[in-house]
Amino acid sequence: MDFYKKILPKLDHTLLGAVALILVMSLFVLNSATAHLSSSNLIKQIMWIFVSIGVFLIILRIDYTIFTKYTRYLYLFNLLLLISVLIFGSEIKGAKSWIQLPGGLGSIQPAEFSKIFLILTFAHFLVKKQGELNTFKDLIPAFVFVAIPLLLILKQPDLGTGLVFIAVMVGMLFVAGANPVILVTLFGGGTIGALFYIYGHLKFGWWLPLKTYQLNRILVVFDSSIDPRGAGWNMWQSKIAIGNGGFFGKGLGGGTQSMGQFLPEQWTDFIFSVLAEELGFIGAGLLLLLYLILIYRGLRISLLSKDLYGSLIAVGIVSMYLFHIIENVGMAMGIMPITGIPLPFVSYGGSSMLTNMSGLALLCNIYVRRQKILF
Repeated sequence: MDFYKKILPKLDHTLLGAVALILVMSLFVLNSATAHLSSSNLIKQIMWIFVSIGVFLIILRIDYTIFTKYTRYLYLFNLLLLISVLIFGSEIKGAKSWIQLPGGLGSIQPAEFSKIFLILTFAHFLVKKQGELNTFKDLIPAFVFVAIPLLLILKQPDLGTGLVFIAVMVGMLFVAGANPVILVTLFGGGTIGALFYIYGHLKFGWWLPLKTYQLNRILVVFDSSIDPRGAGWNMWQSKIAIGNGGFFGKGLGGGTQSMGQFLPEQWTDFIFSVLAEELGFIGAGLLLLLYLILIYRGLRISLLSKDLYGSLIAVGIVSMYLFHIIENVGMAMGIMPITGIPLPFVSYGGSSMLTNMSGLALLCNIYVRRQKILF
């Protein structure tokens, strides 16, 4: 207890305050989004929040630099975790991404935890490569390091988490000193090349390593009539919900789209649409402002870190949060592909909550240890 008495006053209270307000908003909206369900997802989410707070306190107690001693073991454990999903996982909606827990405790999604393991191990890998990331040849080992767990993620298949891995890798490489011209050329050119290849698939029947529903989730951004009963329907219902909210919203429990169950996965993928319909532009704007504070404070922690390892961890976590926010809100508004990525600290899900809270704990860990802690 003496440790926490000394360390709690040293935490970034602005960061924690922003996350606390996000959590409060999420519980009110989640209550509306799951009102029609027989099971009490709200109670489960509250339980997961308390469990995550416990994990937060444990991670806060451990000096983050100790993870550098176990990078190989963490990387190997990460791979074994992802392989176990392919062997023992349950297939839900075409993806083998979940492992059922015994005793009716629900299920976990190892790919969520994999993000934290990737950040911790890749950060140490880049520290050892400091000053050696100037050419494309120099970057190949870094790409291979990320590609191995990434391929296991895509095998499930989980395209959304795969994209998170890429976003985290780019953010961390940039801060580690990788040549920015090469990064922009590779990933900008890669995006253009991917779109061109999709065009070739549609026009000339080129082979594409995506299932039909995954491809449709990308194409409906450009034409929602492509899959009117699937991804196109989801996107239209989401846009209708956001438009219904107007400036002040319809009030908690007053959303016609969510109460009428028109929104798909409205407690996870499209929770932002429920929030925007019920709390309006004011509520959605407040949430995005809180996210802006979260991202800003995370970047500030990266700058204040006492070492490059801490800076890279912080940037990796911020990159993870930022991509989740942009992708989830963007797909709700119809300007990003539908990938099933949850909204940090808002979407229902124990695995997501544990991962996001672990990331927050690491940010606070780095912040309080920017100076020597005296006991």
